[in-house]
Amino acid sequence: MNATATGASEPAPEAVTETSHAHGHAPQGSLAKLMVGAVGVVFGDIGTSPIYAFRETFAGHHVLEPDRLHIYGVLSLIFWSMMIIVTLKYVTIIMRADNKGEGGSLALLALINRSTSNTRRWTSGIVLLGVFATALFYGDSMITPATSVLSAVEGLETVSPAFTPFVIPLAVAILFGLFAIQSRGTGTVGSLFGPVMLTYFAVLAVLGVYHLSDSPGLLMKMINPWHAFHFFWLEPTRAFIAMGSVVLAVTGAEALYADMGHFGRRPIRYAWVLVLICLLLNYLGQGAMLLAQSPEGARELVKNPFFYLAPEPFRLPIVLLVICATIIASQAVITGAFSVTQQAIQLGFIPRLRILHTSETAAGQIYIPVINWALMVMVILLVVTFQTSSNLAAAYGIAVTGAMFIDTLLLAVVFGALWKWPAWKAWPLIGLFLIVDILYFSANLLKVPDGGWFPLVVGLVAFTLLTTWAKGRKLMMDRMAEASLPMEVFVKSAAGSATRVPGTAVFMTSSAKGVPHALLHNLKHNKVLHERIMLLTVKIEDVPYVPLPKRMETQDYTAGFFRVILRYGFMDELNIPEELSKLEGCGPKCKMMDTSFFLARQTLISTARPGMASWRERLFAWMLRNSESAMEFFKLPPNRVVELGSQVEI
Repeated sequence: MNATATGASEPAPEAVTETSHAHGHAPQGSLAKLMVGAVGVVFGDIGTSPIYAFRETFAGHHVLEPDRLHIYGVLSLIFWSMMIIVTLKYVTIIMRADNKGEGGSLALLALINRSTSNTRRWTSGIVLLGVFATALFYGDSMITPATSVLSAVEGLETVSPAFTPFVIPLAVAILFGLFAIQSRGTGTVGSLFGPVMLTYFAVLAVLGVYHLSDSPGLLMKMINPWHAFHFFWLEPTRAFIAMGSVVLAVTGAEALYADMGHFGRRPIRYAWVLVLICLLLNYLGQGAMLLAQSPEGARELVKNPFFYLAPEPFRLPIVLLVICATIIASQAVITGAFSVTQQAIQLGFIPRLRILHTSETAAGQIYIPVINWALMVMVILLVVTFQTSSNLAAAYGIAVTGAMFIDTLLLAVVFGALWKWPAWKAWPLIGLFLIVDILYFSANLLKVPDGGWFPLVVGLVAFTLLTTWAKGRKLMMDRMAEASLPMEVFVKSAAGSATRVPGTAVFMTSSAKGVPHALLHNLKHNKVLHERIMLLTVKIEDVPYVPLPKRMETQDYTAGFFRVILRYGFMDELNIPEELSKLEGCGPKCKMMDTSFFLARQTLISTARPGMASWRERLFAWMLRNSESAMEFFKLPPNRVVELGSQVEI
């Protein structure tokens, strides 16, 4: 899983025998402050689920009568889904499987790879599972903002039918504005996220409690699993179909794990207790309100039960608060897409992309223009195409349940290979999680004709791009290594014969062995060598952060030739000039005005040699041509960079 990043060519996954140990990257701030931050960022997605989850279960594409049998059964399913999937699986267990404090599918995959590297490399199937979970995330990151913002704006229809014509334009305007401000960073408005979401969750709880007196004893019905089993016993088909909508109540659970590096395990766990109580109270309130109505009244209110919880005079302010909450939830998803993309670039699954840092103090606040505008186009297209949040809900869930299923499979590897749990302890838990995940994923497959195809298509396209890039990069590195000349041989033959000129030449190379092609081309065409030549390789380790003392490794070939290896974590920020200014043991300190950086730019030639299908070779070549310049990616000074071209057959 280790990746090597270079200016000469794109990094190729290769094993690194020495494993770096990342320093701690503990979130800064008091427990209370981190909890408030977690409420504002981590729980935005799952926090907005009450807006549409209960409604879709009863009034979605598969209508369910809002009577006692179904309300008791659905509430019980929601409660036990939250307890098994969120509380037990993610909060209690998976969050223990952190990669030096970082979470998420790619971090978990890197942890598995690093922890088992001394015994065996994990099968390609495990790697593909992690990559596919990442690919599904991109589909989810498109549907989540569209569904949550549109469902919130639709709340205006409960205030007055006169708002109906403005729902789509207003939702599009909000989403456009949200993506348009991403380049400015979230630091300024981010401080408001926590307080706004705390207010939102408090309102959820108050609205629920307001209606609980309508149906005393409903809490006991919710926590009693008999009502879920009874629903399945009497109407197995309806109950199975209902699970496709019930799962909307736990969408966003995977964010608990993915955002662990930002806030830490304890603040997220403690904040979840507060969030869980507020969510359950709100679902109870929706159920109690419907039970207190006549059958005709319940059928009318179930079309938007969340907003009908609020008394009419307070409905408009609550709708505005909910719109703010969904904007915050969408912001968290967009930020997550940036973070996942950065990890994927560092680990070698995505070409170099332009990454802008929007904060001078917080390294994690980044902005990736290509991802931002691509997401914006797709999100707005979803809103315009599907028209209603109910139609979008048909596409929602399948990516989430697919990712949850993959997390369970990776967790099984963690239990056995990392934690060495005995079978009697591990398999009952894995069996429980697999049963729940398979049921929910299967129920969501029924949505494929109604829109569930969208996240699957997005996931398939993303998966193809990710795997094509990783495979093509490896093939290209293998082809270049075939013609590689040992460095010791080159130094002996070239050091005495070539003319030496003042200054330092840094040749970026993806391999820590052999002579870089750029060095050979420079000597062939310019007939000179600099007094000091550094062969620089950047390696991305399977840990989030590499401490400064372990970052550099040097080798002296004599005659002014040096090999320099820089090691970064997949969450570290790359800055080559800054690292070279600290370099010791390679002669005088590097001065940028006396240093030239030589980069190789490959032109790929597709051949009949075994490796990839020709269409994938052409796709890889296109991705390589459109990747971000190594000069900007590594923050090299523009006036000190020389690019040399070469051709590589794959």
